[in-house]
This record gives sequence, C-alpha cells and structure tokens, in this order.
Amino acid sequence: MLVRNRSEAETVTYGDEAKGVEMRPLITERDGAPHFAMRVFTLEPGGHTPYHDHAWEHEVFVLAGSGVVRAADGERPLRAGDAIFVAPQETHQFRAGTDGLQFICCVPNHQA
Repeated sequence: MLVRNRSEAETVTYGDEAKGVEMRPLITERDGAPHFAMRVFTLEPGGHTPYHDHAWEHEVFVLAGSGVVRAADGERPLRAGDAIFVAPQETHQFRAGTDGLQFICCVPNHQA
C-alpha cells in the first residue's frame, strides 16, 4: 500500500500553451498502479491548461476554487465538488476563476 501526501509529489510545470498550471503526479505506474494515474492540478487565478485533445479519456474532480471547462460546444462553470468526464478526442481546456482552481485528474497510466 502507498500513502503519499500531495506535498511529497514532484511538481511538473506546463510550458507555453498553459498559464499558471502546476501538476503533481500522486500515483503512477512507477508506484505499482497497473492501470491509472492520479494527478492533482493547481491553477493560479486566471490560469489555464492548453486547449487540446488526445486519444484517451480522463476523469476530473474539482477540489477547490472555481472556473470553467471549455469544449467545442461552449463553456461550463466549475466549482468544488463537480465531476467531469472528458471523452477521448474531445477538445477541452480548464480555466481558473479569480480564486484559482484545484482538481484531481485520472488518466490511463501510459498517458500520465
């Protein structure tokens, strides 16, 4: 069994297509998880992930803050307690509101 505090996970910072985004991989295949990786994202107020798509699904749970998730059919507001399913090939972007946004994202291990 593995127990890891968020503060113990390495910090990954996104590049030019993102603004004010920090990601910490909490559990990955390096830890023995055979199928999924769990990551926590923290977006600064006004921060955003890239507007992108990919071949794999992911599930997201909003821990704190507020913002929007952008997709081809528009934007939807987000707040703590919301769960989001992003289907494979669905173009999407997470944008933080004025109080920032923190969420857990789970993806297949080979995409983490």
